[in-house]
Amino acid sequence: MIDVNVYLGQWPFRRLPYDGAAKLAAKLRGQGVTQAWAGSFEAVLQRDIGGVNARLAAECKEFGEGMFQPFGAINPNLPDWREDVRRCQEDYGMPGIRLHPNYHGYELDAPQFAELLDMAHQHKLIVQIAVKMEDARTQHPLLRMPPTSLAPLPKLLEARAGLRVVILNGLRNWRAPVVEQLASLGERVAFEIATLEGVGGVEKLIAHLGVEHVLFGSYSPFFYLESAVLKLKESELGGVQRNAILKKNAARLLAT
Repeated sequence: MIDVNVYLGQWPFRRLPYDGAAKLAAKLRGQGVTQAWAGSFEAVLQRDIGGVNARLAAECKEFGEGMFQPFGAINPNLPDWREDVRRCQEDYGMPGIRLHPNYHGYELDAPQFAELLDMAHQHKLIVQIAVKMEDARTQHPLLRMPPTSLAPLPKLLEARAGLRVVILNGLRNWRAPVVEQLASLGERVAFEIATLEGVGGVEKLIAHLGVEHVLFGSYSPFFYLESAVLKLKESELGGVQRNAILKKNAARLLAT
């Protein structure tokens, strides 16, 4: 199993179970996860993104026996963000980057975001975009962060053939037209299932978008890992579909 949505470090607003790399690795391994794409909770509010990414790379190397694949954060509103992109690929050998536009204060139609996509493509990095991090009902009253709008993204990706993009925490409304528009761009765009809700949700999602666009993601340790696993068990999926979601689709993105 490949889990494309986990986080290391501490969530700024409360302690979470399994928020240590060693504990999280053991938890993931207990459910059959063999590879986890990991971002850092520190990236949400800290301004020293270079330091955040260095610690993430070191932690992924030290813990998990090769399980963790680090996805560095980039904040295009901060100075020297282009150097952060370069370090992610050249210094740390990261397969991708993870973006948090709502916490970092930009929309996807911002000029610096388009430049960031171009740099990611140049460095052959997968781009993960976290639509949201927390339900509005549990957010700190001084930090109300609406979900990132994906509306500008299809047009941006149409002009950047081959760029690989994974949408995180973005399936609360999977019938939205923008989701269909993104899926129409081909297998290089995918969605993970952490925020997918409803009985038979995975089964309905792949009927709507196609199984090639669906990845396994748990958003651990913020969400319970078992919740994501249960979503696959309670949907009627064939062996080929299950294998595609659990491993094949993510492996294809890594190899592209």
